[in-house]
Amino acid sequence: MVKAMSLFSQLLKEFPRDEFEMLVKEHEAERNAKGFTCWTQFVAMIFCQLAKADSLREICNGLSCCLGKLVHLGVSVAPNKSTLSYANMHRPASLFEDVFWKAMNRFRAKEGGIGTRKTKFRFRNKLLSMDATVISLCLSLYPWATFRKRKGAVKAHVVLDHDDYMPSYALITEGGRHEATVAKTLQFNPGSIVAMDRGYNDYTLFGRWTERGVFFVTRKKDNALYEVIEARGVPLNRNILSDRIIRLTGVKAEEKCPHLLRLVVVWDAVNACEIALLTNHLDFGASTIAAIYKDRWEIELFFKALKQNLKVKTFVGTSENALLIQIWTALISMLLLKWLHHLSKAGWSLSNMASMLRMNLFTYRDLLDWLDDPFKIPPILPSAQQLSLAFAQIGQPTVIQRG
Repeated sequence: MVKAMSLFSQLLKEFPRDEFEMLVKEHEAERNAKGFTCWTQFVAMIFCQLAKADSLREICNGLSCCLGKLVHLGVSVAPNKSTLSYANMHRPASLFEDVFWKAMNRFRAKEGGIGTRKTKFRFRNKLLSMDATVISLCLSLYPWATFRKRKGAVKAHVVLDHDDYMPSYALITEGGRHEATVAKTLQFNPGSIVAMDRGYNDYTLFGRWTERGVFFVTRKKDNALYEVIEARGVPLNRNILSDRIIRLTGVKAEEKCPHLLRLVVVWDAVNACEIALLTNHLDFGASTIAAIYKDRWEIELFFKALKQNLKVKTFVGTSENALLIQIWTALISMLLLKWLHHLSKAGWSLSNMASMLRMNLFTYRDLLDWLDDPFKIPPILPSAQQLSLAFAQIGQPTVIQRG
C-alpha cells in the first residue's frame, strides 16, 4: 500500500505543531503577519536545506510544483519570493534556534537516543569536544560580517556531545570572535572531559577548569615553557612516546595555572609526526588520553557533513537575520538526517542517504520502509483514466480518429 504522505511530510511530523505554535507565541514571531505563517516559512527553509535549493526562486518554484502535496505539509499555498525574503529578514532567528533545541531534547529522550558512542571508553565521564568553523562570506554582499580587511565571515562555535555526536551548545558569532573568548563563557559539569585543539590554549581557562573539576585534553603550544616534575612509564607496544607530570613556568603562566598538568607525547603514524597532548587529568592511562584526543576528530566530521550535505556555504538572503535562520534550519535538518541514519538498516553513509532523500522528498513511501530498502519499487495505484482504458480494451476496440 502506498503511504498517504510523502517522505517530506513524514519528516515534518517530527515537529509537533502545538509545540511550534507555542514557540511562535513566545517570540511574537507572527506579530502583524498577514497570512504568511511561521510554519510555512519553516517548511520552506527545511525544503531549502534538504533539497539544497540555491535561491529563493528554487525554493518557491520547488514547492509550487508539488501540486496538492503541500496540504500534507500543513501549507495551503507555496510562498512567493518577496514574502519569504521579507520573513527571513524580519522574523526572529531565535525562534528556529529554540525549535532546534526543543527537537534535540526530544530526539535524545527517545528510546535509544539518536546514536551511540562509537568508541567504547571505560570511563563514565561526559565526553565533549569543542571547536569552531569559519563560514566565509563576500564582504560586499555581507558588509556586517567583518572578518578581515577584504573578507567577511561568520563563525559557528559548537560543543559536541560524544554520546550521539550532536551539539550540546552552538553559537553563531562574527568571524573575528576568538574561540577561547567563547569558551570562557561556558559552564561544564564537574567531571566532564573537553577535547579541543590548540586554538583554545588559555592558561587562565585551564586554571579555572581545574579548580572546578573540569578536565581538558588539548595540544600543547610549541613555545610553552615548563619543568618536569615526574616521568612516568609508558605502555608497551603502543604509540605513547612519553608521559610526564609538568608545571608551567612561562611568564605569568604559573600564576594563571598553578596546578600540575600532564604532558603525553604520542606518535602519529599516519602523518609521521609527534603530537604533544596537554591535560589536567592525572589518573587516566596515557593511551586513554590519546584516544580521547583522537575522538575529537568527530567534531571535524560533523562540520564536514554539515557543509557538504546542507546549505551553509551559500545563502538565500544577505541580512544577518536571514543568515542565522538558514544556519539554524541547517542544524535542524542535520538532526533529522542523523536520526534517519540512526534508524536505517540499509548500511549507507550519511551523505548517500542525504542525496537519495533529496531526490525522493515527495515520494509516497513509508519512511521506515524507505530507509531500510530505498531502491524497492512501491506498488502503483491505477488512476481512473487507466481503469477506463483497461475496460475499453476488454470490451471493444477503441477507434482513434485522426484529423
